[in-house]
Amino acid sequence: MGGLVHTIQFVFGIVGNAATLFLFLVPTFTFKRIIENKSTEQFSGIPYVMTFLNCLLSAWYGLPFITSNNILIATINGAGAAIELIYVLIFFLYAPNKQKGKILAMLILVILAFAAAAVISVLAFHGQNRQLFCGTAATIFSIVMYASPMSIIRVVIKTKSVEYMPFFLSFAVVVSCSCWFTYAMLGMDPFVGISTGVGLALGIVQLILYFIYCDKKKLNKKTSATDESLQNMGNDYSNNVKCYNDEKQSNFHDQV
Repeated sequence: MGGLVHTIQFVFGIVGNAATLFLFLVPTFTFKRIIENKSTEQFSGIPYVMTFLNCLLSAWYGLPFITSNNILIATINGAGAAIELIYVLIFFLYAPNKQKGKILAMLILVILAFAAAAVISVLAFHGQNRQLFCGTAATIFSIVMYASPMSIIRVVIKTKSVEYMPFFLSFAVVVSCSCWFTYAMLGMDPFVGISTGVGLALGIVQLILYFIYCDKKKLNKKTSATDESLQNMGNDYSNNVKCYNDEKQSNFHDQV
């Protein structure tokens, strides 16, 4: 029975790896737009910096000398850390000068925080205590990572537009977290379970907000189109009346 559970867990881990890689690659569409426009517009760089830190801590947590049987977590988060660092550097390159300093400061703090956590975990903790320390750190920053895209909600509500909250990014979060939450439950890993459970809940919230404002956006477009049609009908009616009056006046002058 234990072997079957381990096999199922491994399968969910493989699917989770694929879903998470898709999650990491979804922002490439956003960064393609940033590079083409040479501007970060209203996009936020905070989620990418926090995702970079989360990937570093999660990859560290998955290493064999921290936890056992979590190599899948280490590999996908190691790849994610490299991808997110590229995103952060691109964002820094095209961000306004006011944001450059903020992004650079956050990136330096993230690197220092990870370095400190890694050194402390190796020198000050051993066995279960090391796993507890690394797992707690990874869980906290995973929750921060999953919550960081919610900062764009203010823009979404203010503009009544989901332009800056990509659908596929929220959808990928839900798929990825679903796989890893199942993986964690099968492996009895509370740290991965808590963080991905929170991420799953927040991802669902983002999807709900997306569909609310996406529908409103479509409704506004339909309303604008209807108003424009009515305005055009009114203009046509006015033009027809004007032409009719001009024709009557012309005929009257001809009779005179």
